[in-house]
Amino acid sequence: MLKKILLIVLSICTLHVQAQTILEGTVTHAGQPIEFASVAIQGKTFGTTADSTGRFELTALPAGKHMILISAIGYKAYQQSVMLTANQTTRIEVALQEEAGQLAEVVVTGTMKEVSKLASPVPVDIITQKFLYKNPVPSIFEALTYVNGVRPQLNCNVCNTGDIHINGLEGPYTMVLLDGTPIVSGLSTVYGLIGIPNSLIERVEVVKGPASTLYGSEAVGGLINIITKNVSKAPTFSADIFSSNWQDINLDLGFKFNTGEKVSSLLGVNYFNYQNPIDNNGDGFTDLTLQHRLSVFNKWSVQRPENRQATLAVRYFYEDRWGGQMNWTPAERGGDRVYGESIYTQRFEAIGLYQLPTTEKLTFQYSLNSHAQNSYYGNTPYMATQRIAFGQMLWDKTAGKHSLLAGLPLRYTYYDDNTPGTFSEIEGNRPDRIFLPGVFLQDEITSGPHKLLLGARYDYNSRHGSIFTPRIAYKLSLNQTDALRLNVGRGYRVVNLFTEEHAALTGAREVIVKSALKPEQSWNANLNFVKKIVTGNSFVGLDASLFYTRFSNRILPDYDTNPNQIIYDNLDGYAESKGVSLNLDVNLYAPLTIVAGATVMDNVQVRNGVRIRPILTERVMGTWAVTYDFARAGLTVDYTGNVYGPMRLPLLSAEDPRAEYSPVWSLQNIQFTKKLGTRAELYGGVKNLLNFRPPANSIARPNDPFDKNVQFDASRQVVATPDNPYRLTFDPSYVYAPNQGIRGFLGFRYQIQ
Repeated sequence: MLKKILLIVLSICTLHVQAQTILEGTVTHAGQPIEFASVAIQGKTFGTTADSTGRFELTALPAGKHMILISAIGYKAYQQSVMLTANQTTRIEVALQEEAGQLAEVVVTGTMKEVSKLASPVPVDIITQKFLYKNPVPSIFEALTYVNGVRPQLNCNVCNTGDIHINGLEGPYTMVLLDGTPIVSGLSTVYGLIGIPNSLIERVEVVKGPASTLYGSEAVGGLINIITKNVSKAPTFSADIFSSNWQDINLDLGFKFNTGEKVSSLLGVNYFNYQNPIDNNGDGFTDLTLQHRLSVFNKWSVQRPENRQATLAVRYFYEDRWGGQMNWTPAERGGDRVYGESIYTQRFEAIGLYQLPTTEKLTFQYSLNSHAQNSYYGNTPYMATQRIAFGQMLWDKTAGKHSLLAGLPLRYTYYDDNTPGTFSEIEGNRPDRIFLPGVFLQDEITSGPHKLLLGARYDYNSRHGSIFTPRIAYKLSLNQTDALRLNVGRGYRVVNLFTEEHAALTGAREVIVKSALKPEQSWNANLNFVKKIVTGNSFVGLDASLFYTRFSNRILPDYDTNPNQIIYDNLDGYAESKGVSLNLDVNLYAPLTIVAGATVMDNVQVRNGVRIRPILTERVMGTWAVTYDFARAGLTVDYTGNVYGPMRLPLLSAEDPRAEYSPVWSLQNIQFTKKLGTRAELYGGVKNLLNFRPPANSIARPNDPFDKNVQFDASRQVVATPDNPYRLTFDPSYVYAPNQGIRGFLGFRYQIQ
C-alpha cells in the first residue's frame, strides 16, 4: 500500500514538473555571451541571473503575455514582450548593445586614440560631469579635491593660488590639456583649470605617471585633459548658478547655435564674484582671496565629407584677485604701508584641429595662447608675459595587428618678466625664447588577450639640446572585465622657476640660483590591476596600482639652509616617489552608488645617503563620494569627502612655534538635489561639515608683513629680539588647507536639450 502511495505522489510531482511554463534563453553581445545579465518580468516577483555562458531559465511562470526586462552593467537595458503558453517552454535570444558606462567608457588621453577605457593599455581615470555635480565648485581646480591620487595644493595663504599634485608630485610635474592639446604650462597652469563652464565639460581624463613620449615636457608626474562637449551633442541652452553664505556667486551659461547647415557653435560664459572680506581666524588677513572673474569660451565645428573633423575653440579669461590685510584697498597696491597681494590676469587661447582630405588619416592640431600677469606681492612687483604656439601633425594608421601613431610636434615659448630670470647685466632685458621641435612614434600591437605598446620620442630643446623619452606598456585581458597593465616610461621637464614657484614672488624670501639648471629626468613604472564583479544589477569595480618614480637632475627649492632665501639647484643625488593606490566603485541594485579611493605614498629626496621628506607631501590620502537616489521623490543625496595624512611644513627657524607636521585632516560635504520636472533641478547643502580650518598662526608675523621690525645679522640671519623671540619673518607659505570653515550653499540648474 505504501509503495502505491509513493508511486502516485512521484507521478503527480513528475507531471507537475513536466507541466511547468518555462522561459529560457541566452544573452549575448556581438555573438559573445554576456555574463551575469539580470532577467526579470515586469510587475512580477520572478527574476534570475544569467550564468557565465549567458544562459538563463525561469520556471513555474504564469501563462499569458509578459514584458521581459534584461539588463547588464555596461549595456543598454532591453525589454521584449513575450507570450507564454501554459505547460510549454518558450525560448528567446537577446542581443544587448554596449552603453558608455563602467565597462564601455571611451578614453583618448593615454594613447591619443579613442578606445574603450578597459581596452586602453594605459590606465586612465575619468571624471564625468555627473561627478562634478556631486559637489558644485567654481572650477575644475577645486573639483579635483575629491579624486584619489590628485590633490589641489594651495601655495599661498594670501592670494590662494595653487597647483595640482598627482601621487604626491608637485604641480609643475602636471601637464594640463584642453581637448587633447597642451595649451597651458608654467605661469598659466592653474588658469587652465579655471573659468571653463562646468556645463560645457564632457569629462576630465587623468593619467598618473609620465606621458612625455606623447606630450613632451611637463608631463612627468601626469596630465589632466579637459574634454569639452561635442558641439552636435551639447544642449541648446544650459544655466547653472549657485552661491554660499560667504556671499560668493558663480554663474555658468551655455548656448548652442547654427550658422548655416554645416557650421555649429557652442558658447559658454563663466562668471565668478566674491567681494566679502572675512577674517574668522583673527590674524588680520583675509581668509579667502577676493576674486572677480570672467571667462568666455566659444567652440566651432564644421561638418565635412566622410566625417572628417574640423574644430576651432577660443577662450578669453580675465581675473582680478586680491588678498591681504583687511584694511587693504587698491590705493595701497604696491605700497609698503598695508600688505596686499593683487593679481590682474588676462589670457587668450585658441585651439583647433583639422583632418586633411587625404586617404591616410592625417590630422593637424594647433594652439596659441597669450598670458599676461600684472601683480604685486606687497611692494614686490611681478609683471610677466608668456606666449606659447604649438602645432602638431599626426598620422594614424592601422595595419593588421599594428595600430600606429606618428607625430611631428613643434612648440615655441616666449617668456618675459621683471625678475633676474630674464635680465642680463650685459644685454639688459632678455626674454626667454625656446624652440622645441620633436618627433614621436607609437606602435600598439594586439594579439588575442595581449596588447603591447611601444613608443619613443625625440625632442631638441634650443637651450638644453637633445632629449629622448622611450615608453613601453603591456596589457593582459584576463577576461571580458578584468585586466592587468604594466607601464614603464621616461619623463622630462624644462624648468622656469619664476613661473612655477609662488614663494619666489612674495618678496618674503630672496631667490638664489646656484648654477645653470639642467632638465629634470625621471623613470616611472606603474603596475595596474582592474577587476569588475557583476552580479545581477549590482556592480563592483576594483582598480589597484603600484607606482614608482625616480628622478635625476631634480630641481628642488631649499627652504631650510637660510630662512630668508629660496635656493634652487639640481639635486646632487636623486628623488623618488612610490606608493600604492586602490579605487572602489560600487553600484548596487538599490539606488546606492559608492566611489572611494585611498593612496599610500612615500616621497623622499636622497642626498649623500640622507633621506629627506619634501614639504607639503602627504603620506596617506583618501576620497569618497556616496550617492543615494530617492527616485519616487526625485531627490538625490550626495556625501563627498577626503582625508589627508600628515605633511611636512616649511618652518622658519628651530624656534618656530608652529607644528612641523600638519594633522590628519578632512573636508566633508553633503548635498541634496531635487528634480523640478525634466529640465530643472534645485540643489543645496553644507560644505566642510567638520568645520576644519588650519591653525590661526599659519601666517608668520602677520603684524609685520614688510619685516620693518625684524633685525638681521651680517649674514642676513634673523636675530632674536623681545619683539621676535622665535626669529621669524613674514611668510605666507605655511599652508596646507583652505581657511574656509563650515558654510551652506544653494544653487539652481536649467537645461534645454
